[in-house]
Amino acid sequence: MQAVVFEEFGGPEVLRTEDVTEPHAGPGQTRVRVRAAGVNPIDFKVRRGWTKGFIDVTFPATPGMEVAGVVDEVGEGSEFAVGDEVVGWSTTGSYAEHALVGNVVRKPEGLSWEQAVGLPIAGETAQRVLDELQLKDGETLLLHGAAGAVGSIAAQLARTAGATVIGTASPANHDFLRSLGVIPVAYGEGLVDRVREVAPQGIDAVFDTAGQGGLKESIELRGDTDRIVTIADFSAAELGVAASMGSSASPTEIAAGLTNQLQAAAAGNLKVRIAQTFALTDAAKAQDLSESGHAPGKVVVLP
Repeated sequence: MQAVVFEEFGGPEVLRTEDVTEPHAGPGQTRVRVRAAGVNPIDFKVRRGWTKGFIDVTFPATPGMEVAGVVDEVGEGSEFAVGDEVVGWSTTGSYAEHALVGNVVRKPEGLSWEQAVGLPIAGETAQRVLDELQLKDGETLLLHGAAGAVGSIAAQLARTAGATVIGTASPANHDFLRSLGVIPVAYGEGLVDRVREVAPQGIDAVFDTAGQGGLKESIELRGDTDRIVTIADFSAAELGVAASMGSSASPTEIAAGLTNQLQAAAAGNLKVRIAQTFALTDAAKAQDLSESGHAPGKVVVLP
């Protein structure tokens, strides 16, 4: 099969597409023919070697955690059957024509592969942080990076929970945010004044998905570091801000949450914004776009 591999840490140039031995499903395992692979910031961080110590990499390695595809091989004891359409997490790397999968659920009919693969990580992350913030009906959330993959899902979940959402984004994304019921503001110098203008009642919580500044302004708006959470800013500890880097939920709980979000997306009640799709041979370009921090939504590789 064809797969993207890298044999050393480095920039996007270390990625290449090669013919490799395809994996096979052993007892209890499930293999899929990959239809879409999600691209996430963790992918380029692993490739650059920034996750040494908590994510093991054995070379040659295939990137990708999120996968959507059709089951084409099952081992004894697998809960799926050949032909099932599933979405979730890969255990062998999803930038490939075939992948073994771990925690996956069935894909609803009518939902595209691209939209389906946009939910496992972004949806879990968005809901997890909103739960950590204990966001309540009637409160106001400041959401940095609101037009991105995680931000746009978080915005919709927060609105569904009854919160007012103020989202930072470039002006080109403001109409999109308005379509989600979000009050858009431009990031950069003068952010505090712009937020106060649209939220004279104050800010109850802050969710930073961008990691490109804004924490100091968030602290000024909140008056302290309470109820501010980032998933992307490495300066958080220096500022006394909480960073959310992983889930404590069980695989069963995570699967249930993904199923609910997939069903909401299939019903048209949750929008999954796709920034751009790439061929398997253009995986380096896909990761480069992800690493830029300016992807307006989900980046997807289509094997």
